[in-house]
Amino acid sequence: MQVLYFHQHFSTPQGSAGTRSYEMAQALIRDGHRVTMVCGRYSQGTTGLSGPFERGQRRGLVDGIDVIEFDLDYSNHMGLMQRLAVFLKFAIGSVGVALREPTDLVFATTTPLTAGIPGIFARWLRRKPFVFEVRDLWPELPKAMGVITNPVVLKLMSILEWMSYRSATRLVGLSPGIVEGIVARGVDRTRIAMVPNGCDMELFSAPERAWRPGSVRDDQLLAIFTGTHGNANGLDAVLNAATILKERGRDDIRIALVGHGQEKPILKAQAARRGLDNVLFLDPVAKTELAGLMAGADIGLQILRNIPAFYFGTSPNKFFDYISAGLPVLNNYPGWLAGLIEENECGFVVPPDEPAAFADALIAAATDREALRQKGVNARQLANTRFARSKLSSDWVRWVTGAACRTVKLEAGYLTGRDT
Repeated sequence: MQVLYFHQHFSTPQGSAGTRSYEMAQALIRDGHRVTMVCGRYSQGTTGLSGPFERGQRRGLVDGIDVIEFDLDYSNHMGLMQRLAVFLKFAIGSVGVALREPTDLVFATTTPLTAGIPGIFARWLRRKPFVFEVRDLWPELPKAMGVITNPVVLKLMSILEWMSYRSATRLVGLSPGIVEGIVARGVDRTRIAMVPNGCDMELFSAPERAWRPGSVRDDQLLAIFTGTHGNANGLDAVLNAATILKERGRDDIRIALVGHGQEKPILKAQAARRGLDNVLFLDPVAKTELAGLMAGADIGLQILRNIPAFYFGTSPNKFFDYISAGLPVLNNYPGWLAGLIEENECGFVVPPDEPAAFADALIAAATDREALRQKGVNARQLANTRFARSKLSSDWVRWVTGAACRTVKLEAGYLTGRDT
């Protein structure tokens, strides 16, 4: 089967962005399918193509994937209007690809929501099966965050969301809240499968080398956050906890924030004003190098702003990377991930907006290293038994390619459908 796959922020493991689409494309190829990946340029991603752009795009084979890359640069430093402009340009270019490329099945994944536009055109103008993967609920999340307040824009996004869901032959949601959000829009639950982000057990179990930032001693607890430094992440919570650690004289704890984003310059300035030499700011690193940093760290930080829409409506890559590496996780908001951490005793769950509780958890981790080590063992076990990417990608492939079949037999658990 020929699969036409749209993901604007596609990256190989050589980039510092999430690699779900790369891994799922590889799973399709292993199953005997052919994949054409349509993407744009992303400051944190690496598509694997290096040749010149001709007429706004370039094309080539990357690890068995036929990649079409548009010359549309995207960065987390962009403002809202700049982002919207790039999203729309990518959607328009993608419609042309969707209408002319040979394909048996069209797959599109968010974000952004506009990723669904080429799938809509392929579904109704070419009568091709269309599978839509939802990583975040739009416009619900940006509305809850206060990022988008214009009622006209929100209405247009709501219409596009509805059209994408109704046009899709099948859908994939990455968390329980996302699935429920799709159902709330009137979509039959039997058309939706939950396939969360997965754990790359091979990459994180055997890094080339374990490493720490040069200023962090081996006897200091190293807590790391890896990901975008944006409005949604609420990393001021980390600085507030670090301030309390500083006041308590806990020089045995260091926090490393790894990544880029609009908020990073602000966070760095705040840390400098407060004299927080216990917080380090690192540039993004490739996944292969990130595995080494996680091997050298002691605990991973899963941080988000205290917004109820996040509680069950996200499936963060970093959480699954942490537990793949056997890192205990400190989580600062309620929801399904908090439940997983508590049920499996693989980290700490602290209330949102309570920096003292955040600091107390880090102190507990630094004080009882044997208990922390056991939480890491539990994290690795959770990754292997419930979220191994090898299992989830097989489920995903069956569900996606089964969109071309006439009947579906739903099974219990995360997912899924098997063709009959």
